[in-house]
This record gives sequence, structure tokens and C-alpha cells, in this order.
Amino acid sequence: MNNIVLFEPEIPQNTGNIMRTCVATNTVLHLIEPLGFKLTEKEIKRSGVNYIKDLVYYVYPNFDDFLSKHQNNGEFYFLTRYGLKSIYDLNASDSSKNYYFVFGKESTGVPKEILKEHLDRCIRLPMSDKVRSLNLSNTAAIVIYEALRQQGFPNLSFFEPETMKGKNYLIK
Repeated sequence: MNNIVLFEPEIPQNTGNIMRTCVATNTVLHLIEPLGFKLTEKEIKRSGVNYIKDLVYYVYPNFDDFLSKHQNNGEFYFLTRYGLKSIYDLNASDSSKNYYFVFGKESTGVPKEILKEHLDRCIRLPMSDKVRSLNLSNTAAIVIYEALRQQGFPNLSFFEPETMKGKNYLIK
């Protein structure tokens, strides 16, 4: 099972976009407080559209509480611009394992104290030297789709579902 962990997210639109990505990819979302918004805010609903009802998510009062429930339950990867490994160095191919992709708050990232404890699990996306980082929701989508690619996209459809417009929509 793939999991996205947001450490003290600040921007409701980013979290709403990530919620929608989680529903689309059967990914569990973990939110670590304090949040920079209320989960009921209209920005969350606008970004997540009407898919939030299908979201599996949990809220934790702090990182220690989150760790106490999950640290021995899977593999952790911490996304940071300071990571010395690329996202493409990770091995997330075993779909029977739990993978936790931890993202920091938009303004400061994951705290250095946490990252230092997991240096071998700090990863980054390759990018030019002209940008400090990518948008949080974009990065989360890239990371979760790389993990899913390695797993063969389990339980995801490669075609437009028949419950929507269907696979043959363009040829009708």
C-alpha cells in the first residue's frame, strides 16, 4: 500500500490536489498537525472536487504519534531538496509492502532533525539549479506515480471507465 504523509501542510489547495491524487491512485493520506487550514475549508473542497468522500485519510497530532503507529510497518522515504538520492533510485516495486512518502510543509520542508535520522531515505527529484523546489502537489503526484509504475499500477484502469464516458469515447 502506498501512503503519502504531509508534515504540517500549510496550503489548502495543495492538500486538496493531493487528496484527489490519493483517490485516483488508491493511496492513503496521512496528515500531521498542525495544519495551516481547516479540513472543511472551501479551498480543500474545490481542489479535491467531490472525490473527497472516497478518500482514506488519517490525522495525527504530531510526527511522533504518526511514527508510533507506523514506523515498523513499512519503508519510509523523505522528499527533500537536500536528498542525495534520486526518486528513481528507490525500489518501491513490491506492492505487498507499505511505502510511506513523507513531504514537508511548503515553507520549510521536513525538519532537519527528522531528515538527519533518515539520511539514507532522503530523496529528491532531479531539476535545474534555477528552482528551489517544485510545487508540493506536483511532487506528490510524480512520486506516487513512480511507485505505482514500479508496481505495475495495481488496481488502476488504463482506460476511461465505462461508468464515465468509456474506453471508446473518442471513436464513437
